[in-house]
Amino acid sequence: MENLTRRAFVKYMVAGSALSVTALDKLNASIYQGIKTLNQKYVKDEAPDGVYWDAIRDKFLFQDGLIMMNNGTVGPMPKPVFNTLMKAFKVQATSPVDAYTYLPRKKEEVRSKVAEFINASTDEVAIVHNTTEGMNFVANGLDMKEGDEVLISTMEHPGGTHPWKIKEERFGINIKEVPIGLPPKSVDEFVDGFRKAISPKTKVISVSHTVYISGLISPLKELSKMAHEKGLLVVADSAHGIGMLDLDMKELGIDFFATSPYKWLGAPTGVGVFYVRKEVQDRLWPSIVTSGWSSKSARKYETLGQRADALGIALGEAVNFQNYIGKARIEKRIKSLAGHFKQELKKIPGAKLHTSQDPYISGGLTAFSIKGVEPKDIVEFVRQKYNIVIRTVGSSKKGTYGCRVSTHIYITHKEVDMLLDGIKKIAGHRK
Repeated sequence: MENLTRRAFVKYMVAGSALSVTALDKLNASIYQGIKTLNQKYVKDEAPDGVYWDAIRDKFLFQDGLIMMNNGTVGPMPKPVFNTLMKAFKVQATSPVDAYTYLPRKKEEVRSKVAEFINASTDEVAIVHNTTEGMNFVANGLDMKEGDEVLISTMEHPGGTHPWKIKEERFGINIKEVPIGLPPKSVDEFVDGFRKAISPKTKVISVSHTVYISGLISPLKELSKMAHEKGLLVVADSAHGIGMLDLDMKELGIDFFATSPYKWLGAPTGVGVFYVRKEVQDRLWPSIVTSGWSSKSARKYETLGQRADALGIALGEAVNFQNYIGKARIEKRIKSLAGHFKQELKKIPGAKLHTSQDPYISGGLTAFSIKGVEPKDIVEFVRQKYNIVIRTVGSSKKGTYGCRVSTHIYITHKEVDMLLDGIKKIAGHRK
């Protein structure tokens, strides 16, 4: 089974209504044994290239020939995650009683895995639908009065701004935007921008951790330290964080953290993670409730009625998959690919990097533009010529319009060079 082509594997799984739960478990065990063998062979190499990552890539599901450099929107699933998703859906489809007996119990196992994965306690983790839902929980759940102020950056995602905007319309709070560079020159430049914007009415700093427009990784640790010294709450929209970065909630020190594991972690769409620091849970009301909303833990933020439990169980498998490889090794690989892309892109005439070259404040998202070339033309050209998928981001009006590239662990240096070759070709025909 391990040697199936991707296309044959998908056909096999789709036809696999006949596949037993035991067969799916055996298939996953075979895949993980393969990763264990690789790890033993490359135990002394923190960031192996070539054979190691080629073998890891083979454990993802892809359409044949597709080079997916936009997992920053939605990423592919590793095979074990897909197997577990099918297994859980099959249990629910064939034994509905398990939807309210066996499957809900599995959710607590997933919560424990996720909590350990991000260095949080199980009482601080809620399994939700996506980042936007988590951000809405914060904006809707905090008691704020007219005139209270929220600081956001000038490069937030709509899912991070509109929850505050509707609160502004309804309750008269004020939103103040803090400009951030494209890219900022340093951690101090970023943190000082927010420090200078604080007024006596400021209550919350709500900021994108993984900035989808520019690829910036906001320095949450330093921002949280400054904000907490001034008695402010910190909210992090980290849609891309889980699966890209070696996250540690205790080290980052934020109060609220929302993330979408279907981008970089390989989980199915429709499942998200919401972290609420234990010390501030009594300040955040749940805003969608049924029984359980008075819980003394973050579980009170997931009292949403019947759920698609299979999605949550597959989230646990996505954590398993990354744990087999290692979070630190994954982050290093992602940043290595991004660093190579940025280094070579700078050599192309007319190229402008929107993302910092400092690996502390950048990750697997790289944004750029080419003077005289429409970003959408670059996206279309590399898709047609190389079957490489990237996307446009930003706004011409704000000077942030460009292309964005995601360099996950299944991407090779050869494919990055193919993309660079395409950019060079289209840049050579710029106006």
